[in-house]
Amino acid sequence: MRVVVFLLLLLVSGACGVSTQPISSEIVAAFEVPLPTAADRASLLAVLSDVARAQGAHLDAATNDELRETASATPQAKMSVHAAVWRGTDDKESWATIMDQADHLGLVWIMFSRGEDERQARHFQVSAMRQIRARWPDTLSLPVIDCRTIPLRHDLVRTTNGYRINPSKS
Repeated sequence: MRVVVFLLLLLVSGACGVSTQPISSEIVAAFEVPLPTAADRASLLAVLSDVARAQGAHLDAATNDELRETASATPQAKMSVHAAVWRGTDDKESWATIMDQADHLGLVWIMFSRGEDERQARHFQVSAMRQIRARWPDTLSLPVIDCRTIPLRHDLVRTTNGYRINPSKS
């Protein structure tokens, strides 16, 4: 249900015009983690939840039922995982967003935000990525455009240790 509400809010907010986002929500790093099974995705969420909890944050994740409802309502929005790590208990500051999408199911993207306390958000990122890379060594870096967005999957070219933007798409 939260995912459906999130998508509705996203659609409504688009009709309200563009607003300046706080610097704390800028994306500072992004990675693709190959997680082909539900067990792999659950393991990633457990790792992130443990790292978050150790730093006074928490992870919220869509349930399988919520993911199915979203995919049923909007097939292009199909995901096998959708979660976020939040500082504190009030969900006012996101440190990370975790999701795949219909065009890269099982290749989960994790995007880290700058955070209000950059040192604390960076510590979470480094701690999380240390564990993720140890468990999933095929994790690749993703380019971030203007601290705001990740290019579309079809605009990326894979390299040895990550992706770059296809020059013909830029």
